Amino acid sequence: MTSPTSRLLRLLSLLQARRDWPGDVLAERLDVSARTVRRDVEHLREMGYRVTAVKGPDGGYRLDAGSELPPLLFDDGQVVALAVALRTASASGVDIAEDAERALATVRQVLPQRLRHRLDALTVTGAVDPQPVVDPTVLLAVSAAVRATEVLRFGYTSGGGLTTRRRVEPHHIVASGGRWYLVAWDLDVDDWRIHRVDRMAPVTPTGPRFRRRDLPQADVATFVAARFKGSSHENRWPCEGRVVLTASAAEIAPYIGEAEVIDRGDGTSELRAGSWSWESLAASLMRFGVEIEAAQPPDLADAFITVGRRMLAAGVPG
Repeated sequence: MTSPTSRLLRLLSLLQARRDWPGDVLAERLDVSARTVRRDVEHLREMGYRVTAVKGPDGGYRLDAGSELPPLLFDDGQVVALAVALRTASASGVDIAEDAERALATVRQVLPQRLRHRLDALTVTGAVDPQPVVDPTVLLAVSAAVRATEVLRFGYTSGGGLTTRRRVEPHHIVASGGRWYLVAWDLDVDDWRIHRVDRMAPVTPTGPRFRRRDLPQADVATFVAARFKGSSHENRWPCEGRVVLTASAAEIAPYIGEAEVIDRGDGTSELRAGSWSWESLAASLMRFGVEIEAAQPPDLADAFITVGRRMLAAGVPG
């Protein structure tokens, strides 16, 4: 038999977990009568929570946002998730590090001692990348256009410093490697493009509504991964090959990135890797500092000859 206080906390946790709850389901979860659920809901309302009744055949309840912030309820897992998110905000690529620190201090102040100890035990430092960070107002403006399916106009500054005007149908925002990208259909080039959000300066107001197009890939993560590999269709490198290296898999495994390595059991290993060109793949495979044997396919073998010739020319005094 649970106490009224613990039952009330359990009810609040359930209401926070999803939008609508039928009354009989809540009663079953809490192992109480529907009348007790109604009484506990009234207690939550007295505490400042906006719990509204949901009409329908089964009836039910919904926890809505209110004008004031009532006491929050976090379980152990949510405290850890919140601490990780806020402590690593400086590495997120968005300029919110100071706000995240203040939010973490505010949350910590109202936590019970047991949960406060769990939060303090998680000492994580987000490594700050010197690359440009995204202005939160820009991220919000772009996100709003994505959500509203409205044409977005913005100035875009390239890596060389040239600023151009763009008109796009924004599809999705993706965070990858500490950078934020907008996946969009470019109306001027009539094709898909990926833009770095930190280089964007949105222009208001936004344009007309549009019907969202289907991506060439099954999902946005696959689409972005494929484009980063230089492919417009499959999520794979345009040039893929394999070589035998005179080193064990254990020796080179820490440095292979996305490549695959198989130990051959005789002090050598087979490495399978890809890149956007055969020459770049050949050059990248030279970084291990060991002998390279049995390069396949023939295009990769020819690329080694080309790269080797260029290296010899670079080493000859002018």
